[in-house]
Amino acid sequence: MLSFINFTLLAVITRILVNPFSNVLQKQITIKGQHPLFINLFTYLVLAIISTVFIFDVSVQSLDSSFWWYSLAGGITGALGNGFIIKALEKGDLSVLGPINAYKSIVGMLFAFIIIREVPNTWGFLGMALIIIGSYFVLDTTEEKFSWQLFKTPAIQYRLAALILTGIQAVLDKKVIEHSNLEIAFAGWSIFGAGFSFVFILFTKVSINQEIKKFNTSIVVKYAFLVTTVGLMLASTNYTLSHMPVGYALALFQLSILLSVVLGHRLFNELHLAKKLIGASIMIIGSAMIILLK
Repeated sequence: MLSFINFTLLAVITRILVNPFSNVLQKQITIKGQHPLFINLFTYLVLAIISTVFIFDVSVQSLDSSFWWYSLAGGITGALGNGFIIKALEKGDLSVLGPINAYKSIVGMLFAFIIIREVPNTWGFLGMALIIIGSYFVLDTTEEKFSWQLFKTPAIQYRLAALILTGIQAVLDKKVIEHSNLEIAFAGWSIFGAGFSFVFILFTKVSINQEIKKFNTSIVVKYAFLVTTVGLMLASTNYTLSHMPVGYALALFQLSILLSVVLGHRLFNELHLAKKLIGASIMIIGSAMIILLK
């Protein structure tokens, strides 16, 4: 029991820490001129190559049809979601886009009502109100302030699309784990993600050769750290999802938004640190109320 608690706690802490750092690296690489879709493809591709170590002796026949369907759907939502995240980071502030992820709790609650008619209790409505209030503090630091006009900006739209897709992906990842194991789930996420990322690049006609020509020592080093952080993020996320409900895990992961605010301020000179921290803290409390006190 103690071992389970320790490993699960370690996985949650790892996930909370590495997610903001992977976002930092993604933003830094876009600043260097790399296309978001290429960054997405390169990350998935390297992880896919690494993951073959885990599955070289796995028999394809041993995996049931549910595994393949969930992996296929997870690959699509994951590749799209991560692509949107990088695109959002290219255009917006990390300290604003990080806290937006707390809206994932509201999205989950709305989908639960639409699909299974699960009506939120008092804590759910209070949590939703706190997320909106907290987001006011964070989003009011932008040029557009907290307004409908703000939600029409590309960075916010990309981030909202990403949180919906990655929220769905979390559920699909858990189903993949249930129909296989952690190692196969890691490999499936990487391989299917690489495949769909390549398809997306073909449709958008991004030149892979031109992106590779932009490589230099600095970019390669950042890619190495990015692959490491994303790999750790996936491994820790999968372990956490295999040991606790998706909703609980997503609530705990929201703690990373505080680190996103601090990193945005320290590394990219993003302003209004105190106001954003207050808002992010309120959003975390709201997210916890929706998921943990339902």
